[in-house]
Amino acid sequence: MTAAMVHLIDDDSSIRASLPILLDTARLKTRCYAGAREFLAAWRPEQEGCILLDVRMPDMSGPELQAELARRHIDLPIIFLTAYADLATGMTAMKLGALDFLIKPVDGELLLQRVAAALELGAARRQGEHARRALRKKLLKLTPREREILDLALAGMANGEMAERLGISQRTIEGHRSRIYLKTDVGSVAELALRAAQLGISLERAEPAA
Repeated sequence: MTAAMVHLIDDDSSIRASLPILLDTARLKTRCYAGAREFLAAWRPEQEGCILLDVRMPDMSGPELQAELARRHIDLPIIFLTAYADLATGMTAMKLGALDFLIKPVDGELLLQRVAAALELGAARRQGEHARRALRKKLLKLTPREREILDLALAGMANGEMAERLGISQRTIEGHRSRIYLKTDVGSVAELALRAAQLGISLERAEPAA
């Protein structure tokens, strides 16, 4: 993982010169880009942080970049900066997930507060994504039989009912359930269901191991 970075995208050279000085007072690292395409060309998946994004730029507008980032599944929190109080553009940007829409010249203290919030949000998103990937990986380790038993347990079926339905002993069912808990690092089906729900994972759609 790389250190969190504030990606400043603005075609105004004075903004690219002044804002990094402000952000440095809060010990925040800044990388500047003169346009959206320059950012896209330099972007690497391991980069973390947030984006300070100008609205009106000649090569690609801020809202156009926001849409392109969504298409590429680049999930960095975005704070828009604009010299124009365009309410409609601001509302659209916020609906599409922008964290804030600030008017230039922006108050320095306010900007630092919003950047701190954006970096915190970005870190939380990354942690959530890592947790989702880890749980999906664990679920894929289940054998077809374990996956079948998990599905039945999620449907509310008791061990005895599962044993009768599958033509195996309750002890065998219990053994499979123990291995399910071990592989997914939980103590019960209810705990697994709760963890999956918190992470936005549908257990019913998880694919079993081949």
